[in-house]
Amino acid sequence: MKIPPARYPSPLGRMQATPMDVEAAKRQGWREQHILVVSDEDDRLDFLERQLIRSIGERLYGQGHGQGQPKGGGHG
Repeated sequence: MKIPPARYPSPLGRMQATPMDVEAAKRQGWREQHILVVSDEDDRLDFLERQLIRSIGERLYGQGHGQGQPKGGGHG
């Protein structure tokens, strides 16, 4: 009877990132700290909601997607 050699797990296996539920993290951030993370391309938003998100983002952080230099928003 042949016994296969014992395999020892690599110590690097502990270093691998565990998958993260991004939507759950967004939900938790909103519920606990009122931090909203939303993309202006989210399919759950209608046209007016997307425009509102873009307007807020551009006012606070400047033009996105390579549309010019950031205007600044007092954050940094």
